[in-house]
Amino acid sequence: MQHLTIVTTGGTIDKIYFDDKSEYQIGAPYIGDILSQLGVAFAFDVIPILRKDSLHITADDRELIRRTIAQQPHRHVLVTHGTDTMVETAQVLLEIPDKVIVLTGALNPARFQGSDAVFNIGCAVGALQSLADGVYVAMNGRVWDPRHVRKNRAANRFEAG
Repeated sequence: MQHLTIVTTGGTIDKIYFDDKSEYQIGAPYIGDILSQLGVAFAFDVIPILRKDSLHITADDRELIRRTIAQQPHRHVLVTHGTDTMVETAQVLLEIPDKVIVLTGALNPARFQGSDAVFNIGCAVGALQSLADGVYVAMNGRVWDPRHVRKNRAANRFEAG
C-alpha cells in the first residue's frame, strides 16, 4: 500500500471534553496525528466529512459516505466511525467495487490514555494491506465481515452475529 485515504465521520474516537461538566463533543479528526506520530511508511490523506455520534448518522449521511469513498482514486480506504452503527454503514458500502474498505473506531476517545483507538487503527491498517477487495470492520483485535458481526452493547465489544 503506497497511499491510504482516510474518511472520518466522527464517533467516540474523535470525542473531546467540551466543558467543565464533563460533556463530550466530537472534535477534529485525530487519526492523522496518530499516524504521523507513529511514522507510518505510506502517504495518507484525511477527508473529514461528518462530525457525528453514529447514533445520529442518517441514510443521507451514509449515502454521502458511500459516494465520497466511491469517488476516491486510491484503492485503500480507512473509515473512522462511531461503533454503535458502524455495521450499518459498512453494509451500505458493500456495493463499492475495486477497493479495500475497513471501518474502525474506538470505545474510548483517542485522546484518552488507555484508549483502544491506536490499537484499532493499527489493526485496520494491517487489514487494509492484506485483505482482498471488500468491506470489513476492524474492532477488538479482529477483522469482521459486516454481514456477520454485531456490537454487543452490554459487553461493549464486537462479536459474531
